[in-house]
Amino acid sequence: MRPRSVVDYALARRATLADLHAGRVSTTDVCDAHPYLLRAAKYHGETTTRRCPVCRGREPLTNVTYTYGDELGVSSGRVRATRDLPSLAQQFSELRVYVVEVCTSCAWNHLIMSFVIGTGRPRVKRTTRRKTAEE
Repeated sequence: MRPRSVVDYALARRATLADLHAGRVSTTDVCDAHPYLLRAAKYHGETTTRRCPVCRGREPLTNVTYTYGDELGVSSGRVRATRDLPSLAQQFSELRVYVVEVCTSCAWNHLIMSFVIGTGRPRVKRTTRRKTAEE
């Protein structure tokens, strides 16, 4: 799996934390994770070794990985395990992957990375043949 169009959001994260520590934004402004994101982090996230930059809590940060793509159909926007990405990259032509870090203690969340995976080949249009009443 070779990710393409990799975007690292470390500078935006650093700017947000600098604004927080300078008092330009409050903790409630940056610790605003949606309940669904917190639930995804709790049950489907992957624990990291990093500590939360806001609360410095005992719980390590959790990464939640989302995949989006037209070829996924109703599964687009679903949380995926990192170990599943290589097989998805072989099955589909283009998927956009977003990785969000989440603190389940204080609700800090920040997009840390996005990238594209897939074969890069043009999408194969799959047509379903419907049976007619005569068949």
